[in-house]
Amino acid sequence: MKLRVLGSAGAEFPDFRPPAYLIDDQLLLDAGTIGSVLDEQEQRKISNILITHNHLDHVRALPALADNIIVNNIRHAIQVYSTQSVISALRDHLFNNLIWPDFTQLPSADNPVLSFNTIIAGRDYKVGGYSIRAVDVNHTVPTVGYIVSKDGVSLAYTGDTGPTEEFWQHVSGIDALIVEVSFPNSMEPMALLTKHLTCSLMRTELKKIKKLPQRILITHPKPQFYDTIKQEIDSLGMAEIELLHDGTLFEL
Repeated sequence: MKLRVLGSAGAEFPDFRPPAYLIDDQLLLDAGTIGSVLDEQEQRKISNILITHNHLDHVRALPALADNIIVNNIRHAIQVYSTQSVISALRDHLFNNLIWPDFTQLPSADNPVLSFNTIIAGRDYKVGGYSIRAVDVNHTVPTVGYIVSKDGVSLAYTGDTGPTEEFWQHVSGIDALIVEVSFPNSMEPMALLTKHLTCSLMRTELKKIKKLPQRILITHPKPQFYDTIKQEIDSLGMAEIELLHDGTLFEL
């Protein structure tokens, strides 16, 4: 399984892009960054997108992706998967022919660029040859993390979350975990208020896992605190933990 980090930050600054993780050039976890990194041919390889929640930094690249595909009159359909609350938010507040054209009806209702697919947390699905499961996590809006598996390799992605429970039951001993740390330890009250994690909160969460994943990849740091968060992660002395950089490529 090839994992390409298109974006991994908790805000947008120069050299810091919102979250998006591309698996094997075709399956995308969240859609905060697409067109600013992938060229036209790479964008057309994306066939399925899993969305964790409807906050703008996780969906904002979807409209431009749809537009980039349709303008060249190339038949390519992208399947977008998430829970009912997220799909409803995308329909009502983004692809509503007011903020952006409804690309689930363009170029035609029979052959749209985007198709929305509702999934239910806790159930297993097959998406483009991958086994996926959405699991509820703890954020300010309804949010799920994902476990993605193929050919004996498993990757888990929390999306945005504060301290949570159920998700950790599914990640024992997997190959890689992408988990958020948005704030430095000194801002724990803010992290808890906004339902995010600090390094110390993340360490407590990891203790809920029976067997730690082989790789623990840290996502969603606020760029203003990147250096501090990196120092706090390094101070844990855990070789399996790595703070992500946009553009990194992993072979899992």
